[in-house]
Amino acid sequence: MSAGLAGRTAIVTGASRGIGLACARSLAARGASVVLTSRHQEAADEAAAQVDGDAVGFAAHVVDDEATRQCVEFTLERFGSVDILVNNAGTNPAFGPIVEQDHGRFNKTLEVNLWGPALWTGVVWDGWMREHGGAIVNTASLGGLRPGLNLGTYHASKAALIHLTRQLAIELAPGVRVNAVAPGVVRTRLAEALWKEQEEAVAGVTPLKRIGEPEDVGALVAFLASDESTWITGETVVIDGGQGLAGPIV
Repeated sequence: MSAGLAGRTAIVTGASRGIGLACARSLAARGASVVLTSRHQEAADEAAAQVDGDAVGFAAHVVDDEATRQCVEFTLERFGSVDILVNNAGTNPAFGPIVEQDHGRFNKTLEVNLWGPALWTGVVWDGWMREHGGAIVNTASLGGLRPGLNLGTYHASKAALIHLTRQLAIELAPGVRVNAVAPGVVRTRLAEALWKEQEEAVAGVTPLKRIGEPEDVGALVAFLASDESTWITGETVVIDGGQGLAGPIV
């Protein structure tokens, strides 16, 4: 089998930068047509312009039901299929101990990080994958597998996403495979607080001696979306340079 994705179409949510953009690039490099979503059309268009391949941007807030449906309909009209869904959009407005969070910040974290993937999966399932099959990859986090100071709300949302991944893998089998990736500290804007002022220190306690790059995660997502992983479902693949072995980084 080949990792080639020619003739397939992917939607990547939260793809204006970072891991989402890297996923879109990696999928396109393997031949897929890609729809990149962002909350604003300008950001989505700018991201699509950075992808070498057949790519287009679409404005859709990840928890907006109508925008989600419009994006899937647009993708089907434009490309004829939705073979791959990457649920990448995420947020973390709730820094600090869980007991200090208000309902608004807690709810926003769970809404974007958990309901968003559930919403998009349901719409894509109804619109295409129920009849035609496909592959779904969720962006979780190393923090979803272990606790960490000041990130408890975010980590709880990602732990729930990991369980959601397993649940959906059962519910959507055998036609649709559902997996997740769990990155450690990666050079993204969302994770800046974990590395920007201490990159050398974080790299120093990482067995592979560097923090992650979005492209590292993008390549793994493309593998999980490809025919090279057709007997993998319900799994969460850690990609952290060994950080989970070395101590409390995230």
